[in-house]
Amino acid sequence: MRADEAGMAGTGRVSRRTALGTLGLGTLGLGAPGLGLSSRALAQGQAAWPSRPVTLIVGFPPGGQTDFAARVIQPGLSAALGQPVVIDNRGGAGGNLGTEAVLRARPDGYTLLAGNSSPIAINPHTFPGMTINPLDLASIGLSLKSPMVLCVHPSVPARNVAELTAWIKAQSGGVDYGTPAAGSLSHCAMELFRSRIGGPPMENIPYRGSGPAIQDFIAGRFNLMFDGASVVAPFVKAGQLRALLVTGTERSPAFPDVPTATEQGLRDFVFYAWIGLFAPKGTPAEIIAKANAALNTAVRDPQARERVVSQGDDIGGGTPEEFAAMVRRDHAMWGEVVRANNITAG
Repeated sequence: MRADEAGMAGTGRVSRRTALGTLGLGTLGLGAPGLGLSSRALAQGQAAWPSRPVTLIVGFPPGGQTDFAARVIQPGLSAALGQPVVIDNRGGAGGNLGTEAVLRARPDGYTLLAGNSSPIAINPHTFPGMTINPLDLASIGLSLKSPMVLCVHPSVPARNVAELTAWIKAQSGGVDYGTPAAGSLSHCAMELFRSRIGGPPMENIPYRGSGPAIQDFIAGRFNLMFDGASVVAPFVKAGQLRALLVTGTERSPAFPDVPTATEQGLRDFVFYAWIGLFAPKGTPAEIIAKANAALNTAVRDPQARERVVSQGDDIGGGTPEEFAAMVRRDHAMWGEVVRANNITAG
């Protein structure tokens, strides 16, 4: 995390007017909590939002799915808000660093988060001693969602879940599966799958990201893996991996011949990898509503929609309340999976 304000410490007493000017708040009519600014001044500042660029923090390095989701809506958000939206990648700790930065930011609408299902819904269960609560974030709306896809290496002689289950159970030494990280959505999805097929021996091989995991997957260093549709689509289309199921409510346009888990008899096996926008707790409802309207405008843009759908993802949209319900539902579901299978991020 950056320490832009470190130089402000240890400078002695500073007047209230000077402090406001240093923070750039005096001219905006916004005050830090506890400074005693009038409610009228705060209301005026909120009504004017945004009057300067908005920072959108991405808790992962450039190039990944969360970064893609942020950049595909960036132009539409900027146009709808009438101010630049600046993306700030702060990768680390499985997305926790970016999440923490927004949790600790002023609730004035100028620092938002592009967060995904792993750090928001899963990390609170898998990181021992985690001191932040991502559920404290205010939900703005869904940017995109992607069904997870179960893939096998072409050397695995299975074309559907029934054949894969029989093959796994026939392996005396068990089978290996890969994940982009220990405690990730991919990891939790595979452990849920393992429990649904009777709990045969399966060993997780964790990596640092989908890229290196898929490289080893293609090389045959493990047998199967769950990942997002947009991540695996190029490799499935190239014949380097074989897709056996998708976890959405219906088949994916990217994999029209691949049945859903429900079609193949797996009960309660519908879930998505999702990415959405969040704000710090306490952000005024007026700002949340305006940010949500801008997000819905951005995802309706034909070019943005085409970029998302063409790679196998589903475009987002909807209300803050709908998105918040999805977040809470996944938090509860994955918490049960984590506890049942003793999954940790370590």
